[in-house]
Amino acid sequence: MTGFEGSRRRVAVFGAAGHTGRFVVEELRRRGLAPVAVGRRAEALQAAFPAGVEIRTATVEDAAGLDRAFEGAAAVINCAGPFLDTADAVVSAALRAGAHYIDVSAEQPSAQAVFDRFDGPARAAGLVVLPAMGFYGGLSDLLVTAAMGDWTEADDIRIGIGLDRWWPTEGTRVTGARNTAPRQVIAAGRLAPLAHPAPRLAWTFPAPFGAQEMVEVPFSEVVVIARHLKTASLDTFLSETALKDVRDAATPPPEAADDSGLSAQRFVVETIVRRAGRTRRAVATGRDIYGFTAPLVCEAVQRLLAGDVRVAGALAPGQVFDAGDLLRSLPFEALAVDL
Repeated sequence: MTGFEGSRRRVAVFGAAGHTGRFVVEELRRRGLAPVAVGRRAEALQAAFPAGVEIRTATVEDAAGLDRAFEGAAAVINCAGPFLDTADAVVSAALRAGAHYIDVSAEQPSAQAVFDRFDGPARAAGLVVLPAMGFYGGLSDLLVTAAMGDWTEADDIRIGIGLDRWWPTEGTRVTGARNTAPRQVIAAGRLAPLAHPAPRLAWTFPAPFGAQEMVEVPFSEVVVIARHLKTASLDTFLSETALKDVRDAATPPPEAADDSGLSAQRFVVETIVRRAGRTRRAVATGRDIYGFTAPLVCEAVQRLLAGDVRVAGALAPGQVFDAGDLLRSLPFEALAVDL
């Protein structure tokens, strides 16, 4: 293998020792890519990964250190939240390294800031910047894009996220405390503040989830979808059970249920798109929202590195990839797109 070929396989993972970061590093290895585990502390990285994984240390406060950490990487995956505190420095360093950037942020302000600041520089560099390519954000964008099909606009989009439980990681708790900006939905065709108190409704998912009480909790998918799809309204609802879990300080962190490292948590995401009296749906079910993020983000990286993507800029997943094709490559328990 030539040095150039090796560099095209090298993917830096910032925040690699975190819960999601560890899943991402292992998924990259499984796909035959060469992860570079990047984080603040060498000891934590060494404890998390076998000897064959390259380890580099860097912090967002040290631009030169980030440059060294990302040197030779073809892509950078940022798994270190809160992304309000990390995305700006990590995107900047990725572009200086000539690398694509992807993160897994659920934070609306972070995703919007990345779009606003880095679209022009990424286009000029011929690189792709993908904020919010995780379970929250990217997955819903792909499902909505697939459900839209040949429609150029929608009257209404609703996203329902059902979790049988939500065991939050430490990173989720820190991000929740940091992310105090008002949440946004789409109303009258533009971003608007979420109503207070948040709307509630009943949602009937396919079995085995069935009927669930839901609360409107919009994540980064609102900003991502608004980036490229036209709709008069967009609302995201989360199961009340999951919301109670994540708000309870006594809820434990995720616990592996088997040798895969995945927890027993099950999820369902259903997107409903309406236009001129017609309805289209896309629904996916799977296991462990943190573990599932790894194949989602790594599939995106692998497609970018394959050289088949002909766009550049700060973009939504549905602008970069064939949504239906990418979704069909992911390890869902079930996937259905009803046009």
